[in-house]
Amino acid sequence: MNVDDIRSHFPALTRIHNGLPVAYFDAPGGTQVPRGVAEAMTDYLFHHNANTHWQYPTSAETDAREAAADLLNGRADEIVFGANMTTLTFHLARTLGRMWSEGDEVIVTELDHHANVAPWRALGMDRGVVVKSARMNCETSQLDYEHLASLVSDRTKLIAVGGASNIIGTINDLGRVAKIARDAGVYFFVDAVHLTPHELIDVQAIGCDFLTCSSYKFYGPHAGILWGRHALLDTLPFPKLAPAPDRAPERVETGTQNHEAIAGIDATIGFLAAIGGDGGTRRERLTRAYASLHHAGLQLTQQLWDGLTALPRVRVYGPPPSQPRTPTVSFTVDGMRTDDVARKLAERAVFASSGDFYATTVCDRFGIDSMLRVGCGCYTTEEEVARLIAAVAAL
Repeated sequence: MNVDDIRSHFPALTRIHNGLPVAYFDAPGGTQVPRGVAEAMTDYLFHHNANTHWQYPTSAETDAREAAADLLNGRADEIVFGANMTTLTFHLARTLGRMWSEGDEVIVTELDHHANVAPWRALGMDRGVVVKSARMNCETSQLDYEHLASLVSDRTKLIAVGGASNIIGTINDLGRVAKIARDAGVYFFVDAVHLTPHELIDVQAIGCDFLTCSSYKFYGPHAGILWGRHALLDTLPFPKLAPAPDRAPERVETGTQNHEAIAGIDATIGFLAAIGGDGGTRRERLTRAYASLHHAGLQLTQQLWDGLTALPRVRVYGPPPSQPRTPTVSFTVDGMRTDDVARKLAERAVFASSGDFYATTVCDRFGIDSMLRVGCGCYTTEEEVARLIAAVAAL
């Protein structure tokens, strides 16, 4: 599909505000949803609604693990569904904490969304676990990998790193972190919520033990996905009801799942694969789709970066387009509150988000309270980026 084909799937793009078509730049906080995804959720509720594990067709039709496994290059029995990434991470942290003792350590980073910080810090209260934080280099907006490696000790149990910064777009070198974790013999957890919409995840190539993402960040419903190595999901002491399944991955999922959202996840991954055209396996179609979207994202990022950095009162944060990054750019306007900038842009039907986006440590390091964040999705056009830049320039 080209961008016009893609846009035809999104009813939200027909919205008019103040006489203008809306340009959505809020994708990093949640993308718009294709018509087929909502239809799949409705179809599930009307025609397939049932709980799982029973011996009749509607019960057997409630599943999307194969699709999620293709998206992440894992196995279907390594896919866990849940309310969202944060809830799944708290669940995993409590489970791992059952095996850890006072003084054991977890390493996070200053670039992380706090959903990849708070669950591990909670173990400090529950188990006396110590959480260390690897530095961000403010000049480059990159992780200080040498500092991260220096934090490893004989008490380290896990390294938890974001795949990409949800606020300034930095893509982290996960292979480098994986080597640090392997050399230390510790678990490696990846928060891939912001990375998954922009880079096709390959858990085998990354070399992680656990990875999380959220489908509402890549055109799906509000639901979370946890991938974990089967041997770990099958043996770790997850809290569960005694009669509940004791095999992975069901033993990790507590209570009845949001089955209509899971049907939506299946349709979402199908939509992404369709962008890659016909022919080949679903994973092969996803590979082609992501390659195409990555190329388009690079062009939009360059246009955003060049346009915003040329404005005299605008300060742009994050690595330049020449460095690994997502098409998410954050900025401030001198003398203006970020909420006020967002309201002024909205008057021109340009929807962008303002705040700290739960990445408060990044804001602290830059000495500010909040940023204006603009992110491109698969439906973003060069004309919309030009509208955004013109609207900021008018301020």
